[in-house]
Amino acid sequence: MYGIVDCDNCYVSCERVFRPDLKGKPVVVLSNNDGCVVARSTEAKLMGIKNGTPYYQLAELFPHHNIAVFSSNYELYGELTGRVVEIIKQEAPAYFRYSIDECFVYFNGVEQINLKEWGESLHRRVVRSVGMPISVGIAPNKTLAKMASHFAKKHAGYRHCCLIDSDEKRIKALKLYPVDEVWGIGRRYSARLQAAGVQSAFDFSERQLSWVRATFNNIVIERTWRELNGEDCVPNEELAKKKSICVSRSFNGMITNIDDLRTHVSNYAARCAEKLRQQRTVAAVVGVFLHTNAFREDLPQYWNFQETRLLTPTSSTIAIVKAANEVLQKLFLQGFHYKKAGVIVMGIGADSPIQPDLFGLNAEQIDKLKRLDAVVDRLNKVNGTETVVLGSQQYTAKDGKGKANVFANAIKHDFKSKNPTTRWSDIIVLK
Repeated sequence: MYGIVDCDNCYVSCERVFRPDLKGKPVVVLSNNDGCVVARSTEAKLMGIKNGTPYYQLAELFPHHNIAVFSSNYELYGELTGRVVEIIKQEAPAYFRYSIDECFVYFNGVEQINLKEWGESLHRRVVRSVGMPISVGIAPNKTLAKMASHFAKKHAGYRHCCLIDSDEKRIKALKLYPVDEVWGIGRRYSARLQAAGVQSAFDFSERQLSWVRATFNNIVIERTWRELNGEDCVPNEELAKKKSICVSRSFNGMITNIDDLRTHVSNYAARCAEKLRQQRTVAAVVGVFLHTNAFREDLPQYWNFQETRLLTPTSSTIAIVKAANEVLQKLFLQGFHYKKAGVIVMGIGADSPIQPDLFGLNAEQIDKLKRLDAVVDRLNKVNGTETVVLGSQQYTAKDGKGKANVFANAIKHDFKSKNPTTRWSDIIVLK
């Protein structure tokens, strides 16, 4: 049996941990640069607030509602969800973190556990210890477990844990579940299925395998069909497999000079390197893309992407930032107003063993960079993200006298909450 533990309205729930006065009130979290809504509380959803709604439209669309608004605070979200995972680690026989707010658990060979009671007990412990509500779905395979977690979240009668452990329950769940919500299908293929008269997960499961193969010729869709019919065929390693990591962001305004672009690209590249180290992998290719604002038809448009191959695969911040900046130098063209940039690392593999190149880093240099990254990661974990950064990662601006001032972040986040669990300066003071 498999389970999936999902944090309910994750970003909103994280904000509410230190703002209990917001319980039962509409809350939204905005994207980078406070652009649009990316997370909503249940109350905000019931009001009709859609994901992707621009922030500036909230006051126009909902003038008589007191909506609590927060800028994205990924440092807080990552720390609190990490605490949830630590509890899952203690309670589950085996687990795998699938995303920031989801974790798969495995019960194979553990027949003595009452799974329904286990899920309800886990919910109570996480709420008591962290303050985050979770939903637990348990089923014979991962696709059905995802479906079960949906019912656990939507229906209070399940007491935060839904168990699908019989064919009768499976068929009932399939009939109630829209096909476009099925894990592995989503919006990409749902239009084709609905055009063929497939509206629910049950409709899809009733089609012949030959029809599925002829219509889609896709191994992921076939696996989904098999899992809806009760088979267990999504390999565990498929969940952990990442062929690439991308960090990108729209700018707060538009940028015309390469120095400011270099700072943003350096930060994105550093974040890619950090993610590689977190999953104990290295990358062999570093790519960078740039583009202008497609909505500004009055300005000249430009989009480009280039990549470079590293002589020695690495997760070193210094090496990856250097490679990204070298690619940026080739991409940049003067005379354009750039709105977005991104860094992509590819050719990802395990961080051990690494085969050095004759003209690349030697074993001593690789070890030195590893030790440096380990120290920096530790300092940033203890004292808060971006406590220690490369010089090229620091944003600079001119003051009224023309003197450069260094400041930590050029991202707009006017509604950002504090980080009381990771920064000494933000520790809550009780009066």
